[in-house]
Amino acid sequence: MTASVAKQNSGNESSTACIPIAGFKDVYDVSDVEKALQELAPGTNEALRAVYEKMLRVGGQRFTVKPSTMPPIDALFDELPNFGDVLEDIRKQLALCLDSSDPVELPPMLLLGAPGIGKTHFARRIAQLLGTGFGFVPMSSLTAGWILSGASSQWKNAKPGKVFDTFLHGDYANPVMVVDELDKTSADGQYDPLGALYSLLEIQTATRFVDEFVELPIDASGAVWFATANEAAQIPEPILNRMNVYEIDAPDAEGAARIAAAIYREIRGAHDWGRQFPEAPSAAVLEKLASLSPREMRRAVQSGFGNAKLAGRSEMQPADVQDPRAGKRQRIGF
Repeated sequence: MTASVAKQNSGNESSTACIPIAGFKDVYDVSDVEKALQELAPGTNEALRAVYEKMLRVGGQRFTVKPSTMPPIDALFDELPNFGDVLEDIRKQLALCLDSSDPVELPPMLLLGAPGIGKTHFARRIAQLLGTGFGFVPMSSLTAGWILSGASSQWKNAKPGKVFDTFLHGDYANPVMVVDELDKTSADGQYDPLGALYSLLEIQTATRFVDEFVELPIDASGAVWFATANEAAQIPEPILNRMNVYEIDAPDAEGAARIAAAIYREIRGAHDWGRQFPEAPSAAVLEKLASLSPREMRRAVQSGFGNAKLAGRSEMQPADVQDPRAGKRQRIGF
């Protein structure tokens, strides 16, 4: 069922507010949950019982959202200049669905590039652009073997995976899902931690995705998938074949300055104390920030605000910007 709750007259993306159009979708069948809960044997994993009870409490219906007009994607070209190819492809896909009843359909995307150049931040910004939820799956985690699809409830301390968790606790049937550091996944020889992706990245099979803990199907076909990695060599070919692959280069000096300015604005705008600082940093501050990677910029800007405040100033100066790498603790030997 689709029900438009907000629409905006079409217009230029730079001058027209983009109000999301929301519909509804059932991501799981409540009657299936009721039956599974009734059939639980005495002594069953109490965590599983609690999950079923929550599924009934919140219901199976979630929002599906898409922009009513072309969202302000031009701003992202300026904010994230090294992601131009990806953004252009996203704009094309959005153009196809905006004046139709079709949902947003973006192909799974793999972002390849050096650590810290903003791959995960890019995916978060796309979630904000689309007005939908966000799920994060860190594949370098020690529990990566179960992190996507959960672990059987028969195991001690087992729990659902991140995919199911995002759909259960989120409000949206089409969240942006980020599989971070796909190339850092480690298998134990008995379980393929990427096995769930083979079905999740295909719309036809994602409609009945089964988490191993919950053992009930959910419709995960609306998810927008991004994966990040440093290099493709360690990623199985069947996964690569299911994704559009993009090589993300480090930004040039001009692009780095634009990214630094965007990070400054984002952090300033997210805090009440930000009003005490200018809307944009000085050219000298930007020049110093531009020498850092986007990940390092974020830490440097955050601490730079604090350094300025401690010095009794309401404007960041170059001396307030410290290279985060210089502050890393050295190992102490005894």
